[in-house]
Amino acid sequence: MRVDLDSPGADLHGLPRFVRAGWQARRLFTVFLGLASLLGLALLAGIFIELFTRDTLWLPLLCLVSAACLTLLGVTQWAWRIALWREAALAGEPLGAPVEWIQDEPQGLYDRLLNRATDHFGLWVERLGVGALWLMGSSVLALILVRYGWNLALAPQALGQSAYAMAGLALVLAFGLLVLERHLSAADAVEWPEASGVALQMRVTLASLLLAAICLFFADSQAIWPLRLAVLAGLIPALAAVELLVRAALSVFSPQRPSLEPQIIADSLFAGLLQWPPRPLRRLQDEMQQRFGIDLRQIWALGFMRRASLPVLSLIAVIGWLLSGVTQVPMNGRGVYEQFGKPVTVYAPGLHVGLPWPFGQVRSVENGVIHELATSTESGASDDTSTADGPAPVTANRLWDASHRAEKSQVIASSAGDKQSFQVVNMDVRFVYRIGLSEQAALAATYNSADVPALIRSTASRVLVHQLAGRELDDMLGEARAQLGEEIGKQVQADLDGLNSGVELLATVVEAIHPPAGAADAYHGVQAAQIGAQALISRERGNASVTSNQARTDASMATDNAQAGSAETLGTAKAADLRFGAELQAWRSAGQAFIDEQYFSQLAKGMANAKALILDHRIARDQPPTLDLRTFAAPVDPGQPRQ
Repeated sequence: MRVDLDSPGADLHGLPRFVRAGWQARRLFTVFLGLASLLGLALLAGIFIELFTRDTLWLPLLCLVSAACLTLLGVTQWAWRIALWREAALAGEPLGAPVEWIQDEPQGLYDRLLNRATDHFGLWVERLGVGALWLMGSSVLALILVRYGWNLALAPQALGQSAYAMAGLALVLAFGLLVLERHLSAADAVEWPEASGVALQMRVTLASLLLAAICLFFADSQAIWPLRLAVLAGLIPALAAVELLVRAALSVFSPQRPSLEPQIIADSLFAGLLQWPPRPLRRLQDEMQQRFGIDLRQIWALGFMRRASLPVLSLIAVIGWLLSGVTQVPMNGRGVYEQFGKPVTVYAPGLHVGLPWPFGQVRSVENGVIHELATSTESGASDDTSTADGPAPVTANRLWDASHRAEKSQVIASSAGDKQSFQVVNMDVRFVYRIGLSEQAALAATYNSADVPALIRSTASRVLVHQLAGRELDDMLGEARAQLGEEIGKQVQADLDGLNSGVELLATVVEAIHPPAGAADAYHGVQAAQIGAQALISRERGNASVTSNQARTDASMATDNAQAGSAETLGTAKAADLRFGAELQAWRSAGQAFIDEQYFSQLAKGMANAKALILDHRIARDQPPTLDLRTFAAPVDPGQPRQ
């Protein structure tokens, strides 16, 4: 029951917590100084690590220990202030306004800062109290430290002998805190009510120190779980800090009067769960009964649930264990079913039922998934961020003067005159493969090959050395390149089949062959000369085609003209023949009349433009007419004799 100094008849000397308040205040102040010193050393070490070696295990561990010390520091200072209040109340000192109380005494730096903060934040100090404000500040700082040290991407590193030394120091500090925690837990609640709350919060710091020691003992360059444990362990002080922050904020609803005995509310529920054996429900029941007066043990439904929880959970566990024998195989996969460690069958895509784990289990195998593999690993290659409208990616560069990470250097034969030598070429050979579709191939790929890509690379390297040992550069850069890919693929497939790997090669592609620099320049010259010769041949072929087409055009025109002339002459001859036949038939029918008619027709045509003189024979009947033909041309053919 809290003591109110304003109420009459309060005998403080009869209360053990008031009598021993001075001793308790000195003990808590000693713990406070020790924690402050440890926190200062941890912060200094954290600053050193931040400046020099940040991405190591030290940073999350120091943040973990610092956050745990901050939460314990906040709870300790609150309990220390309560002990100081009791000591002052027992001595009869005034507990009213602190400014009037220390007016006649010399003020130190802390007192001046406290008075200044009281002047500016007097309302919050009056409502929450200085202890609650200290607890809120330490909780916020603990959360900030945990967030700062949260990094799950740390790489494992060897810490050396210093890790064992720091782990031993953490165990020593944990042992000291354990002794102090046992002493506070054994304290009587009537004599020291705040001891249980401080002891509970010490468990958080104890757990943090033990986890830090474990991480330091097992930290090396191969193990990654100490790093993850060190980072995830930060959740312990973080959850405790969140709970203390909420409790300090809710303390505004508790009455805060100078004459009323203060009460610590930092009795952490989360810290109470850190016990063995863990009993979270009992702790929750005690907290509900103490804070709200609700006894959960009297509720029949909760009692029934508690009694039925074990068989129900057992039944659920058994059903879950039996369901572990049900396996769903995806469409792009298969499953090798093992029964008591022996492969029994290969599951096709779908739902299958077998024995539960560990009596039966299914190993996944690919089902027709096609892969492309280069003979050399592309280490250091960056992700392709090229776009459709942007420049081509670096992987598309096939020029001989560019470096290609996916290429592998090979030694081939070479001849310079009568001397035998060798050359080094870079080749980019890629294999397109998949796991065979048969059950035997699936079993072989699962149990005979630990790393299929590494097996293909090693086999291909050996085959390439054997195939290229007897080839020269001209053979590889010429038409034999496609044949080289086929031979390499057949030999690699034969070796993989001999190893019973279950791998099926679908294609072997020789992406690029890059000769040495001198051979590349010479080959460039050969290619340029070949391109020039091809251009000249194409140009002459074009000229010959033009000449041939022109000759064909002229011959076609002459042939067409001759055919047209012959057709015209033939038509004229046919017309004349028809005319002759018609005239002959007319002569046979009309006789002399037709001849006269033709004569007169021809005479009319011939004399159409001539000057004619017409005489009548009846003018002079006794004498024939006389014609003066000197002005007329001869009417008859000169070749015929005149009559």
